[in-house]
Parts: sequence; structure tokens; C-alpha cells
Amino acid sequence: MENRGKSFSALNCIDLSSPDIHESVSLLKQACLDCGFFYVINHGISQEFMDEVFSQSKRFFTLLLSEKMKLLRNEKHRGYTPVLDELLDPENQVNVSLRDYKEGYYIGVEIPEDDPKSEEPFCGPNVWPAADILPGWRQTMEKFHQEALEVGKAVARIIALALDLERDFFDKPEMLGEPIATLRLLHYEGGNQTEGKISDPSKGIYGAGAHSDYGLITLLATDGILGLQICKDKDAKPQTWEYVAPLKGAFIVNLGDMLERWSNCIFK
Repeated sequence: MENRGKSFSALNCIDLSSPDIHESVSLLKQACLDCGFFYVINHGISQEFMDEVFSQSKRFFTLLLSEKMKLLRNEKHRGYTPVLDELLDPENQVNVSLRDYKEGYYIGVEIPEDDPKSEEPFCGPNVWPAADILPGWRQTMEKFHQEALEVGKAVARIIALALDLERDFFDKPEMLGEPIATLRLLHYEGGNQTEGKISDPSKGIYGAGAHSDYGLITLLATDGILGLQICKDKDAKPQTWEYVAPLKGAFIVNLGDMLERWSNCIFK
């Protein structure tokens, strides 16, 4: 990865409360043809609740590592992922010391163990911290998962219109009607057990290696700290990476590999 200066990418901003759907479709389509990233504002999730989600997330990641390891991610991709667990950019992260300096927590759609659907990949019950250790944590995360999914569906309806499809195209049961929707909490800098490692590719330290997301769309909520970088042209030599400025109360949305494929690579 090269040319990582403090240059910033200007992204379109989609207002989900706007009555002008034609403008929203136009702005979103332009963003999807350009780079596949845009902001979403006025999405219906209050700032107060967003702050509570970040507060509860921080409570989990400040637990002792021994407590977090009791909730280690299972075969259904639910639970805790420790620092250095993931390798997103094997071309540049060539040994274990160059793995991602982040820890995470996966939460999916809650499906009871006795439901036949729980036998399917990525489906099943979630893994939750004990209520006496983190009271109210599960309730906060379940509510956020549900509300963020509704935002994702609203964005998908605009995407459908931008692709000249019916507005409810992605609401079908086999798509977002019964989705594999994952909420992932992330904590960068490695936590106390690694004495804090701030991303610096020139030193071989990565918060998260270069990658593309594999699903339909990703909604990224940030705590206001600058960190996300995007490359608008992955085939360029050298690649140019630009920062995306956090926007309070907004989601940063990016398109995943699946939507790129479904659009015949028209959308990025």
C-alpha cells in the first residue's frame, strides 16, 4: 500500500429523511459508480442511543482478556475475536506479527438452537456475556442490530431504484427479508494485552489490512476518531489511499463484493 498521505475523500451524503427520492437515487448512484462509499444521515437511530452502543462496546473490550476468551467466536461466527486473530491482507501482512491489531465481537440474527434454520451456515443463537458481568449489554446490542438492519433495508431500497429495479427488490425473503446480517463491534489499538498498536503500514502495523467487504453493504458507525482509508481504484499502480472523515451521527456505507457482482460490476 502506497501514497498514504493525509488526503481526504469527498463522499456523497444521502439523507434518508429527504422527500426527494430522485435526488437520493441520483446521489447514491453517482457514489456507487465512483467508489462505492457514501454517508447516510437522518437514518432514524438517535445520537443518544448510538452513544450508548459505543459505551456498552467499550465496557466489553475493557474486560480482562480471560473473560473475553470465554466468549471466543464459534463455528457460527458468533462471539469474540482477539487481537492478531485475523489476516485481511496476506500480500502485505506476511507473518503473524503483521496480523490485524484489532479485537472484535460478532452478533448475528438470533435463531434458537431448536429451530431447524440454526443448522444452516452462519445461523444460530448468539454468544452473550453474562448479565451479571455486563448488565443490559445484550438488550442494547439486540436493539442496535434490529435498528441498523432497518437502516440497511432503507438504503437497499434506494440501491434497487438506482439499478432500475423495483423498490422492494431486496426485501424478498431470500435476500434482506431473512438476511444473514452481522453486527460487528471493533476495538483498535490492540487493547492492554498488546500495549496498544496504532496502525502504521510503514512499520508493518495494521489496525485492519487492506480488504473489500464480501456481502451486500456495510454500515460503519464511528466514534469520531479518524482512521478509515479507501482506495477508489484498486487496480492503480501505485494505489492512492484517502481518509474518510467521520461525520457525527452518520453511517459510512460501502458496497460489498456481492453487490458488485450482482450489478455486473457496474457498481463498485
